[in-house]
Amino acid sequence: MNAILLLSYLIGSITFIVGLKMLSHPDSARKGNLVAAFGMTLAIIATIFLYGRDSGAPLHNYGWIFGGLAIGAVVGTLAAKRVKMTAMPEMVSLFNGMGGACAMLISIVEFNHLLHAGTENIGKGILLIIILGLIIGTVSFAGSIIAWGKLNGSIRDRRIPGGQMLNFILLAGIVVLAVLLLAGSGINPDVLFYATLALAALYGILFVMPIGGADMPVVISLLNSFTGVAAACGGFLYDNPVMLTGGILVGSAGTILTIMMCKAMNRSLKNVLIGALGGNKTASAGGSKEQGNYKEISINDSAVLMAYARKVFIIPGYGLAVAQAQHVCHELEKLLEEKGVEVKYGIHPVAGRMPGHMNVLLAEADVPYEKLLEMEEANQEFSTTNVVLILGANDVVNPAAKEDPSSPIYGMPILEVELAEHIIVNKRSMKPGYAGIENDLFFKPKTSMLFGDAKKVLQELVSELKNL
Repeated sequence: MNAILLLSYLIGSITFIVGLKMLSHPDSARKGNLVAAFGMTLAIIATIFLYGRDSGAPLHNYGWIFGGLAIGAVVGTLAAKRVKMTAMPEMVSLFNGMGGACAMLISIVEFNHLLHAGTENIGKGILLIIILGLIIGTVSFAGSIIAWGKLNGSIRDRRIPGGQMLNFILLAGIVVLAVLLLAGSGINPDVLFYATLALAALYGILFVMPIGGADMPVVISLLNSFTGVAAACGGFLYDNPVMLTGGILVGSAGTILTIMMCKAMNRSLKNVLIGALGGNKTASAGGSKEQGNYKEISINDSAVLMAYARKVFIIPGYGLAVAQAQHVCHELEKLLEEKGVEVKYGIHPVAGRMPGHMNVLLAEADVPYEKLLEMEEANQEFSTTNVVLILGANDVVNPAAKEDPSSPIYGMPILEVELAEHIIVNKRSMKPGYAGIENDLFFKPKTSMLFGDAKKVLQELVSELKNL
């Protein structure tokens, strides 16, 4: 039985690796999810029915196990089917938080088991893994819940005076408590353990609380890596290869993505860890100057401008997701190509509310993957572009990131759309973007504003193009 169980774990581990590889391209991403899900299902079933058979101590609480599986499956399925694309980031944060909570609960349960066995029998290695799982899982859980609340608008950004120093103190306190617990200092282990839990939860809350605006994708990616590392601790704890593999894959992938996001935002990973994303500048600092006047453009003029262009770039943003306009955007792209216009998409790494948000959005509409250009590639082509159509993007095209040292997004690499001949910006209003600052681009001579819901505007553009 043990050999079959290990074989199941091996198959599960392989499917995780294959599934992750398949996620690297939209054409195979759906299958990659199914492959990884199959491996997880196999590992769960094998654990339930085969674990402990050879030692004579199999699992026996089948009612609780299958009851939990049934509830989780129903809730997860309904949530996944009903979630809107605009709500996807907060759902990702919530589900990621649940993973951190699982790692936290595993550490609590196993610590209590060790205490009942007698503190003198606690191995330092096992205790270290339990403590690490507790700290990382708790930070991930608490931070993800705050991120979920901030993304759905129920929690506002709160910058606490001296917040960086407080975070340093909390981290130092967590380390000291963990060392005392490992060293067997004579202090009640329960007190040390649950004090560590409390400080880790407080740190998770405080390091995410002040973060807002375009920095949120970095936080989601970082918390995702935390959950993976916490899950890997559980794999070490239970000597479970498939849990270990899954945790390592999530942790390493999340860490790499976090570094990429930090580079895209021009932030250091150190600032992420101490909760200092965005620096100490306020949102109002970048929007306090006189901007002048903006000019509007009609649907007809926009359609004519694009129809007779050689190259058009479309810049998708959160407004496109809110309007659920990705399908009509693809229709616009096809109509322009029929008229001989070269159409490409410029994708900023942190556009939207989570890493890859725009890629997922456009893949849903079957936009060819090769048309999606990352920021560096797109920036090289804007100087030869006739028209840039910006759909709901804001902070990722704001020239203040390059020109205004007082702006809270100063130093962030952006899509340099101002290099194009003509810029058309579709927004509902002149309201600032997620970072809460005015966009200098809207007042540039090359820029024209096309107000309205993205889906409605695109539908009207499609109608105009068909009549040209």
